[in-house]
Amino acid sequence: MIEAYFHQIEQTIREFPNIRFVSLTKKIYNVKQGYIGGSVIFENNHRLDFVEIKNTDSIQKLKYRYHYMNEIQNMIFRYDNAPHHVEVVTFPHHKHEADDIQSSHEPTLYEVLLEISQRQRQLELER
Repeated sequence: MIEAYFHQIEQTIREFPNIRFVSLTKKIYNVKQGYIGGSVIFENNHRLDFVEIKNTDSIQKLKYRYHYMNEIQNMIFRYDNAPHHVEVVTFPHHKHEADDIQSSHEPTLYEVLLEISQRQRQLELER
């Protein structure tokens, strides 16, 4: 079950054509639980580092972090569920953007990659 989830993550990454390099680490805790994390380097040298700890019995992830950075490793945004922003209405889910903390649902990797693609397309249009 967790291996099928990992395969789904790998398939999601392959759907995005602007990716230059991918490095993944997977750990299987048992048939339903595991860890997947990695780095995705885009053609413009922006980078997404991510971690998911998942139990396939639950829709929600046990833990996640999607940390998107520019070519000099400055954060553009980060989604996570670390329980440190109790003031956010979607606690523990939240999004860091610049110096701002925003409420957020728990995103999927697909949604994060789609947001990145849209931002990169917008940057290209502004040039």
